[in-house]
Amino acid sequence: MIRVVGAGLGRTGTASLKQALQRLLDAPCYHMQEVIEHLDHVPLWHAAIRGETVDWSRILDGYAAIVDWPGAACWRSIAAANPDAVVLLSTRTDAETWYRSAKATILSDVPDDVKQAQPQMAEFGDMVGDMFDAFDPNWRDRDAALAAYDRHNAAVRAEVSPDKLVEWQPGDGWEPLCAALGVPVPDELFPHTNTTEEFQARSAERHEEILGT
Repeated sequence: MIRVVGAGLGRTGTASLKQALQRLLDAPCYHMQEVIEHLDHVPLWHAAIRGETVDWSRILDGYAAIVDWPGAACWRSIAAANPDAVVLLSTRTDAETWYRSAKATILSDVPDDVKQAQPQMAEFGDMVGDMFDAFDPNWRDRDAALAAYDRHNAAVRAEVSPDKLVEWQPGDGWEPLCAALGVPVPDELFPHTNTTEEFQARSAERHEEILGT
């Protein structure tokens, strides 16, 4: 059963949130990394991004939370299928801070050589491309991406009732999450992971593995 529906876009601390929510809920949290590890999930995500009705239980059974893209692109549908869940809006200090991180990491295409070496990655790349196009058709343009980020967050705030909405930024730590979930604050540091440097190093390593170099 999904207890937390993440509406926050990628590069808003979602990898750290994944680890934190798994600690608090003692259950897996879905994240873009899950899609990369389970490429058979791509057709369902692609269908949902195109606006088709999907059965979320096909991929989310066994998970207690979902954060990051592509879930953030489909947060309305996922929240409707899990009406008792809270909606978690993770953000950065401002749109410019988010864009700097996103531009250096996720706002790029899957390389053609990777698509050729692993055809399923072509399907993944097509899904991600359509996801970004739904975010904003001009997402490669800085000003369009900044405006889309603000527009997305404003829509979440406008559409989710205050008693269901949890806002969180990197640096907020455990407290907002624990308060929303009614669980004790762990006596340990909040996880911080997936910096820009870590993301780039991992992407390069995955690229080499796929190409067999």
